[in-house]
Amino acid sequence: MGERKTILVIDDDPDLIEAVRLPLEANGYSVVTASSGEEGLEKMLECEPDLIILDIMMFTPTEGFHVAYKIRSDDPDSPYAKCRKVPILIVTAIHQMTDLRFHFEGDEEFLPADEFIEKPIEPAALLEKVGRFLEE
Repeated sequence: MGERKTILVIDDDPDLIEAVRLPLEANGYSVVTASSGEEGLEKMLECEPDLIILDIMMFTPTEGFHVAYKIRSDDPDSPYAKCRKVPILIVTAIHQMTDLRFHFEGDEEFLPADEFIEKPIEPAALLEKVGRFLEE
């Protein structure tokens, strides 16, 4: 196996962070965590992750959307331009918590993410999705 892959987990729920961190670290990934979108963006620049796991509903119901839009901005002068191609795995309970309905797949304009996983997260499903992005 090559160099350890770094995964940035951005979520305001410490229990969810632990539920994601433990199976990832047990499978050889390096995990960096952030409890807000702003902290996540700062840590993203510091660690330049191989994958971002991002919650949608944090301090505001759409905080994760705003983080994803900043990461995927087309602006070449954006401070996040070097991380624009980093895969984003959205973790959300948005379908359980709201009446908001949308499809994740094939809607890059609406939701700039590569994949999604619903809460509660099953470790096996998480590892399968992460593995698809990070396998060499």
